Amino acid sequence: MRSKAVILIPARYESSRFPGKPLSKILGISMIQRVYQNISESGYPTYVVTDDARIDEHVKSFGGKVLRVDDRVETGSERIFLAYDRFLRKEKVDLVVNVQGDEPLLKASEVKRLIEFHAQSSFDMATMVKKRTYPDPQFNNPNVVKAIYSEIKGQCLYFSRGSIPFDRDNKNMFDWFQHIGVYSYKTEALEAFQKLSMSYYESLEKLEQLRALENGLTIGAVATSLNLVGVDVPDDITRVESLL
Repeated sequence: MRSKAVILIPARYESSRFPGKPLSKILGISMIQRVYQNISESGYPTYVVTDDARIDEHVKSFGGKVLRVDDRVETGSERIFLAYDRFLRKEKVDLVVNVQGDEPLLKASEVKRLIEFHAQSSFDMATMVKKRTYPDPQFNNPNVVKAIYSEIKGQCLYFSRGSIPFDRDNKNMFDWFQHIGVYSYKTEALEAFQKLSMSYYESLEKLEQLRALENGLTIGAVATSLNLVGVDVPDDITRVESLL
């Protein structure tokens, strides 16, 4: 039976590294429009969640759906929970999927695959990873988050901005996994997560998924082969345009 899911795309105008990022143009089309239109092809209800009138107006201008959550919150997941709690709880969905608004190359087919994987698993949360091979310049990029991912169990054990795993024997050729910023929450897990305080490793790495792991929530993952480029800084726009 098809799982009942809703897809939410958090989009903030303010950003320390890239102010106005959702409205930045990629080959003439805003990043948030590219993400929304790509993901809405999944067939699941899709909304942009924002606290900004400029983003709200822009999304509506191309026919997108918006949920306004103007509260000051620390993380995207907290904003996602408030949107679910206020506007979607009555829909009785099984999964709430958080697609970051800075993944303009992500395809709906991969999000559907993640939803199907999560619906059939016992994991509290699910996400995506991509296998890469060292040497790779992105291995040392702190904006590219790495996952310690068990292919045996389909489970993520840790995430870091650091260059992990560490190659003790200097093989100079080993696989590592890049984390892709997509999260699927079982609704009860999202409820539990939003009640938790910032954890120790989360405060160091500035990665909220570590809060879940430190408090015993399990995170499964599917591996994607898509060539994805998350947009963290303005220079990443050029990288995305070259791939398009």
